[in-house]
Amino acid sequence: MAMTLQLPHHGEARFDRPVVMGILNVTPDSFSDGGRYTDVGVAAAHAEAMCGQGAGVIDIGGESTRPGSDRVDAQEQIGRVVPVIERLCRQVAGVVVSVDTTRSVVAEAALSAGAAVINDVSAGRDDPRVFEVAARWGAPVVLMHMRGTPRTMQLDPRYEDVVGEVEAFLVERAAAAVAAGVGRSQILIDPGIGFGKTTEHNVALLADLERLVGLGYPVVLGASRKRFLRELCGLVGGVRAEDLASATCATTVLGVQAGVAVFRVHDVQANRRAADVAWAVGQRVSGGR
Repeated sequence: MAMTLQLPHHGEARFDRPVVMGILNVTPDSFSDGGRYTDVGVAAAHAEAMCGQGAGVIDIGGESTRPGSDRVDAQEQIGRVVPVIERLCRQVAGVVVSVDTTRSVVAEAALSAGAAVINDVSAGRDDPRVFEVAARWGAPVVLMHMRGTPRTMQLDPRYEDVVGEVEAFLVERAAAAVAAGVGRSQILIDPGIGFGKTTEHNVALLADLERLVGLGYPVVLGASRKRFLRELCGLVGGVRAEDLASATCATTVLGVQAGVAVFRVHDVQANRRAADVAWAVGQRVSGGR
């Protein structure tokens, strides 16, 4: 059963079961699917297909955040994402679109085109005006943890206590968003799996997701097709990104068990099914036999 993200008029993000967020990169250089969806029609068709597979949200990004990537001008991002958002909103009634950007001007243009959610991997650090845009539109905003920038984040990342430091960062950024006028109920948090973290760091965060869920904000998990999964599975050479779909499903099951609300993935159907099974079992366990 497909799950819909509930977005009341005041922008509150509510969840009564796990939501799958389908990734749509309209970029030439994303790590997994760069260049596949730069054509507006192809991109919109893929997004529509993901909706049919059970995606409750489509997350559209016009700037790659893969390790080592360079920044993309805001106007270039707008030129990439806005036509796709407009086409998708015409094609799929009631679709919930998230814009993956750190720039307030891109967020504003995307919301004007029909997007409803802002997904900011910088958690408002790149452009604090993102919070002003979210507050003015009443749009839910995803705040993600990242050490450094996409260009530098994987250059020897170190932590004394990765879970504690990620937790403290997310609490601080949520407070900054609220201070800028964003409603607490509009905030979602993302531990930033793979963003400035080693395999060991990623595993530690996955093992302690309940701690982040306990902060009281809906948690977004984005482990899809990440390099650390390849390492954990012992896969070397000639492995396609899509070969990591089953490994991604394992993280989705772990996330459902921990209470994660949203799963940002490339392989929607497989992860929707994994989430549904894990959710059903969890409901039986929590409800008693």
